[in-house]
Amino acid sequence: MRHDVRTTGRWLGTGTAFFATALERVPDGGFRAPSGLPGWSRAHVTAHVARNADALRRLLAWAATGVETPMYADRAQRAAEIETGAGAPDAELRADVARTATQLDAAIAGLPDEAWQAEVRSALGRRIPAAEVLWMRVREVWLHAVDLDTGARVAELPGEVVEALLDDVTGAFGSRDGAPQLELVAIDRDRAWRVGEASGPVRVSGEAAALLAWLTGRPGGTGLRSSSGLPTLPPWL
Repeated sequence: MRHDVRTTGRWLGTGTAFFATALERVPDGGFRAPSGLPGWSRAHVTAHVARNADALRRLLAWAATGVETPMYADRAQRAAEIETGAGAPDAELRADVARTATQLDAAIAGLPDEAWQAEVRSALGRRIPAAEVLWMRVREVWLHAVDLDTGARVAELPGEVVEALLDDVTGAFGSRDGAPQLELVAIDRDRAWRVGEASGPVRVSGEAAALLAWLTGRPGGTGLRSSSGLPTLPPWL
């Protein structure tokens, strides 16, 4: 599903609007307040979303031209860009997000059909088809809207986005050393997810959005039931 650009393009459009609404709720002077992410202000989250649009646009340029243009030269560049952006005035932060989102939309619309299968690399070095770039942006706008801490909740995400994110998160945990063995059962739909292949996993049940909030470290992971207590989770990304 995350390589189906028609579907992810639709999720991206609504997610961008969701983030914009959350951003509008930040009052003037409120960007320096803490966000939902440890160590980051709302300004850091906002600057990150803007710089992420630039980085993903570089991947689309790579797919279109064949000339390698990574998201970032290294993690230090990424951190420096976010820190610099976070120091901008409020109006500039708002304009930066809108401008870079529009530029990314234009790059998506202009990419030739055959280029969606071109191979590029994520910031972590994973080889991916360019079609996955849209999914990478979907994750950013929906979840970072929650991180702005202006009232957006994981429970507001569309059900199909919640399920796709659960697929993504459990897949990431499943390939990571030290992740707990889990069986996740969504009581509000006929779905379950596994982390790891060992027998006797910890069974955690609850609404799908609550499971997602817990797995990604966002508020709203309440009402969950576990067969032996909720285990400690590693960072998702």
